Amino acid sequence: MGAMPNEQRSSPLVKRRRWVVLAGVAAAGVVVGVIAVALAEEDGPSRQEVVAERGASVMPFDLEATSHVFHPTRTGGVQTVVADDRADRDQVTRVRAHLREEAKRFHEGDFGDPAAIHGHDMPGLDVLEEAGGALEITYRDVTGGAELTFRSEDPTVVAALHNWFEAQLSDHGEHARPR
Repeated sequence: MGAMPNEQRSSPLVKRRRWVVLAGVAAAGVVVGVIAVALAEEDGPSRQEVVAERGASVMPFDLEATSHVFHPTRTGGVQTVVADDRADRDQVTRVRAHLREEAKRFHEGDFGDPAAIHGHDMPGLDVLEEAGGALEITYRDVTGGAELTFRSEDPTVVAALHNWFEAQLSDHGEHARPR
């Protein structure tokens, strides 16, 4: 078969096909652009970076100079925050003051600081805020920092506390560890 006569190349059907092909190429270009933008957004800050940034506005101590330790127990759990350098009096003082204040707030059902850092949809948070007298919280100094002990006889509250601990472990990354 030879070349198409000029009349067939310029027929309305051929012109329409060209437009369809051009429109398809343009649409593919738009899709590629949208995918590129989406991938670029994924390169934004990690969840742990966002949490560290939020934490800096809530926690008076340096997250880089301290560690969070979470220990779930049968009746609740223990959250310990210590200075990585136990002799760093400034960090130890800041940790203790913060956890002392948090113990008071938590006792009143105010978990606003963790919500500001980790988000209001943090696992377990809604149950802990509503626990009232079903959740006992005690503070104590430990070498290099302080700890909060959470205790409840209510299995729902204990499960919420364990979920809350897991979320913090995940969000704090290298600055947190289980015990």
